[in-house]
Parts: sequence; C-alpha cells; structure tokens
Amino acid sequence: MTKLKDSAILDTFIHNLSAVYELPAAVLQNSEHCMLELDMGCGKGSFTTELAKRHPERLILAADVLSGRLRKLVKRNQREGVENMRVLKAEGRMLIARLLPDGVLDRLHILCPDPWPKDRHSGNRLLTSDFMTHIHRVLKDNGVWHFSTDDLEYLAQVRQAVKASQLFVDEPERLADIADIKTDFEVMWNAEGKAVYHHAWVKQPLPRPEIGH
Repeated sequence: MTKLKDSAILDTFIHNLSAVYELPAAVLQNSEHCMLELDMGCGKGSFTTELAKRHPERLILAADVLSGRLRKLVKRNQREGVENMRVLKAEGRMLIARLLPDGVLDRLHILCPDPWPKDRHSGNRLLTSDFMTHIHRVLKDNGVWHFSTDDLEYLAQVRQAVKASQLFVDEPERLADIADIKTDFEVMWNAEGKAVYHHAWVKQPLPRPEIGH
C-alpha cells in the first residue's frame, strides 16, 4: 500500500459514504468470493486490524463517522501490511438500514455503542427493535451479530429486546476465534479493573405470522 500524507488518505483509501444514497460497487467488490465482516463504529481500529490479520482470507469493512480515526486506521494498516480491509466513512444507522444489501454480512460487530441512558436522549439509541430488523436483514442466514458493552443495565435491555424480537438466538461460541481481540476502549477499561461484556446472536428465520381461525 502506497504511503500518503493525511490530505490524500481520505480520497484514496477511505470510501466516503456520508452523502450517498446507494452503496458504491467498489465497497463490496469481490466479496461474493469470501466471508464478509463489518465493524460498525471501528474507532482507531485496533480490533478491526487484528481481526483482518487473523482472517486474511476474509474481507473486513471498517466504518466510522470521524475522518481522523479512519486516517489513523489506514496508517495502521499500512504499517502492518493489512490489505483485506475497506475503510468507510459512514453513519451506522444509514449504512445498515439503507446502504447494505440483504444477506451480505457473515458477521457484524457493534462494540461498546453509547447506551444513551437518559430519557431525553432516547432518540439517539441505536439498538431499537426497528434497527434490529435491519441487522437481521443484512446478515446472511446463520450470520452472527457480535455486541459488547460495559453497562450491565444496557446489556439487559438489549438482551430483552433481542428475545422479544424472535430474530436471533444466543450462540456465544461463535466468538471463539476472536475472544482475545480487544478494542482500544476495552483495553483502557480493563486497565482500570472494569469489565466489558460480549454477546453473540445468530440470525434465525423470520417468525411465521400467526393465522387466525
């Protein structure tokens, strides 16, 4: 990968999806020949880079809204020789709900999203029942949704919503290959003696509608 200055990185190595309404073909080019994973809200990309290095046969998508973080990720990939990642500047809701096609992801990582605990911020909460239907849509059959949080109350809320949706089942063993890979946030949290909780849900067929007699 050619080394470039910051001013050229955004245009050269980052797919800017912040003002598009259709996913550019280049983002998923050749993805039909391999497993595809998305780290939504990748930050500086420690987890994402390690994931890509561990599975060089897979295509990894890394998405975040902050250009500075994505530039750091591109530079990290240059230093470490990572070539199986595509970096996206994209808002998570838009990417999952509008841009990605049906049944495209083998695994989706949503790691330590902001729980927005106050009622006045409820509109900012990501993991609503509506959004879970979009997660279900973009996963392949038997695809995995990997979620983590440091907030036990938030975890309980998400687990309750997932159970009510009937769209996923728990399969924690589906994270065995990456159980030791941590985000920058998790490393910092662990250093303070705090835990981050991980969960894996697997896509199930849509529930059959009840037919009245």
